[in-house]
Amino acid sequence: MTAGFDAAGRRVLLVCAAGGFTTLLDNSVLNLALPALRGSLHVDATQVQWMVAGYSLAFGLALIPGGRLGDVRGRRPYFLAGMAIFTAGAALAGLSPHPWALVAARLLQGLGAGLVNSQMIGTMQDVFKGHARTRALGLYAVTGGIAGGLGPPLGGAVIAAAGPDAGWRLVFLLAVPSGLATLALAARHLPPARGRMGSADLDLVGLLLMGGLTLALMLPFVAPVAGPAALGWIPAVGLLALSFFGWQHRYARSGRHPLVHPALIRSPSFALGTVVAMGYFGSGLANSLVLTMFLQEGLGLPALTAAAVTLPSALAMVAGSALAWRAARRFGRHAVPAGLALSASAMLAAGLAALLAPGEHLPVLLALCAMCAGAASGLVVSPLQASVLRHAPGQAAGVAGGMLQMSQRIGAAICVSAVSGIYLYGAPAGGHRTAYWQAVLTCAGVAAFACAVSLAANRRGPAD
Repeated sequence: MTAGFDAAGRRVLLVCAAGGFTTLLDNSVLNLALPALRGSLHVDATQVQWMVAGYSLAFGLALIPGGRLGDVRGRRPYFLAGMAIFTAGAALAGLSPHPWALVAARLLQGLGAGLVNSQMIGTMQDVFKGHARTRALGLYAVTGGIAGGLGPPLGGAVIAAAGPDAGWRLVFLLAVPSGLATLALAARHLPPARGRMGSADLDLVGLLLMGGLTLALMLPFVAPVAGPAALGWIPAVGLLALSFFGWQHRYARSGRHPLVHPALIRSPSFALGTVVAMGYFGSGLANSLVLTMFLQEGLGLPALTAAAVTLPSALAMVAGSALAWRAARRFGRHAVPAGLALSASAMLAAGLAALLAPGEHLPVLLALCAMCAGAASGLVVSPLQASVLRHAPGQAAGVAGGMLQMSQRIGAAICVSAVSGIYLYGAPAGGHRTAYWQAVLTCAGVAAFACAVSLAANRRGPAD
């Protein structure tokens, strides 16, 4: 798939693929390790939500500052720093003596991963153009599919061999050698740092306001609250949003470079594409998490068997991602809504199978549904990213990539928190099958909403 790229482009792709593999492998093995982790450390439902959604919170907080720093100061030092932080967080997670210590390690990992990923997207924006960019993003998605496919069987094998108590710790420690290898590759092959705008244009006030807005958007879903605090959430978000965009307008009128480039604010295509990305990423991640939990806690499957059920999904995602750039070239703007419709249909089918199918046939049916959802995901991710980022000017490539990924992490925090809560709190009351159906029905609804927004965006204008 790297044919057609020059030597420098292939080296950049190698580093970005390694960074994506390292951060995504960690997430894919976590889903499988959760049941063993809950039993070993006596983790409650709130702590599970913090471990999973808190990672997305920290990831999202790091993305736009990371993208801005990369745009201004150069991407290489921040990639290296982010990967070092992520690797240290993985080591601390594997050695954690208490659930809240593990939550803190996951937050540290999320910060590092956000810093790394904002540099990867910005770098691909810098190096590749047109269909080459779609192909590069497709390779990045293939890497994610490989990590997603390798993670569950690898994690299952580790837990089966070492036992649940030591197994979940070794699962977290898997990221350490991978992170060190990625650091070595990045130090050797990433282009040297070259600042673009000068240190005076970091827009520190904009960064602080955006950080506050991100925190206000995501925190209620990571740590749900009730009462007066919940009532004050929407006005707080509105005030921060008005303050941020007012500051951006004032900063631009002063002749300086605001955090969010005016071209991004004025682009309906960027805004609508970002909403689609939120729905796609959030529903897919939540669906994957709740499937893994249902297989082990609801059906009582061993970790390795549960991994075998999810493996076809990852393989289908790899195949779909490898073909996505061809589908985007042939079908244009229709490829993304078609993939989202397939994803929503596969989730609905999985939920109906859980309600109606006999227990002995259910793992096979769920594997088939997961395979369809994985293929849909592969067809969506790189054309969607390329389409949205097409509207970003070169001097704001890192911030645009950070905004896109931040929106995905907000979607992930909302969906993972809501869907895992539906399953974890619903299973004791109505049974695992009913709770799983309710959870995947929610995921399918979010994916269908993203499909509707994608169709509306297509009607606004010509294909990208």
